[in-house]
Amino acid sequence: MTVRASVILRSALLLAGFGLTACGEAQTTVKTAEQAAPPRVSVVTLQPAPRPYVRELPGRIAPIRIAEVRARVAGIVVDRAFKQGADVQPGEVLYRLDPKPYEVELEAAKAALAKAEAVFEQSEKQAKRIEELLVGRAASQVQYETAVATFRQAQAEVAAKQAEVARAELNLGYASIRSPIKGRVGRALVTEGALVGQGEATHLATVQQIDSVYADFTQSVEELQQLRRDFESGALEQVAPDAAKVRLELGDGTIYPHPGKLLFSDVTVDPSTGQVTLRGEFPNPKGELLPGMYVRVQIEQGIDGDSLAVPQQAVQRDDSGDSRLFLVRDDNRAHPKPVRVGRVVDDLWLVLDGVSPGDRVIVEGFQKFVPGDVVDPVPWQTRKQRRASAEPSATDSAEPEETGSVVR
Repeated sequence: MTVRASVILRSALLLAGFGLTACGEAQTTVKTAEQAAPPRVSVVTLQPAPRPYVRELPGRIAPIRIAEVRARVAGIVVDRAFKQGADVQPGEVLYRLDPKPYEVELEAAKAALAKAEAVFEQSEKQAKRIEELLVGRAASQVQYETAVATFRQAQAEVAAKQAEVARAELNLGYASIRSPIKGRVGRALVTEGALVGQGEATHLATVQQIDSVYADFTQSVEELQQLRRDFESGALEQVAPDAAKVRLELGDGTIYPHPGKLLFSDVTVDPSTGQVTLRGEFPNPKGELLPGMYVRVQIEQGIDGDSLAVPQQAVQRDDSGDSRLFLVRDDNRAHPKPVRVGRVVDDLWLVLDGVSPGDRVIVEGFQKFVPGDVVDPVPWQTRKQRRASAEPSATDSAEPEETGSVVR
């Protein structure tokens, strides 16, 4: 190797070492700057707002009307005229009993009526003849009075026989057992060939009207008393009776699409449970709500005019299980604050105690800091808001959209 080549080689090595040193210093500077920047967190600023006071209470579905179809006369069932589980109309025939005994009774009653009418006509004519003879002094007063009494007896006998005919017709009509109401008939409790109504009104089937249904639910008397005190103190505003909304949550957690109306609150307390019964009415056009079904009833009982609420993921739990929020103070430091939360309304926790209007509450970014750290607060956006704000940039840039949020 020549002297000139050696000099060139040493120069190249010196330049390479200088470049590596400069690069290392630049990386260290970037890392230091990154470490010095406070972590970014999403916050919401608490503002009082009116929110409904909604209670969830257990309840059961009951039909609007229920009728037990029973045999009113004795007889042998010869026909079941309905399909089990079908909808029936008032007066529709459900069962038919053997009508022959009642047809015979009706004929006998009609014959007895015809006989009584014949006696009535004869006694009427006799009374008129005696009256004429009495005017000509050819009959005595006693004869006339006897004829009039006989006439009145015959008249009463006709009325009695007419009642017997009506009773026989009624019994013959009872041989066709009809639905007393509009509704859905259940299972058949007897079959053809069964003897019913012999000494008792045999239960044949049940018809329930379920185009609208009741939801009977209970609430403790202590809650009702506290609610009354809140109304009196002004903590809650009372909902107008015609504006009270009642909704149902079904067993699988879905909300029934048709709202109902609150009908009444019972005036007595069940001494065994300390509960008061309330009743709501709900439309049931598709027959989804069946009698006896268990539901959760959501009833709006008042309005909290200045409530404070936070997203559900903002509420953290400490080691003892108590609720707390992380607040950003004026110096932008994150500090935990124990709070007392109430119920969930529209995916928001109502905060009953521990915070004030204007407080900044951290919603996302809990993994980026420890209590007491300085943070960089930015307004929190819901997923829908983030998606809407990201749509224009997605059309302008081909870079992949950065997604993901911390939900606790």
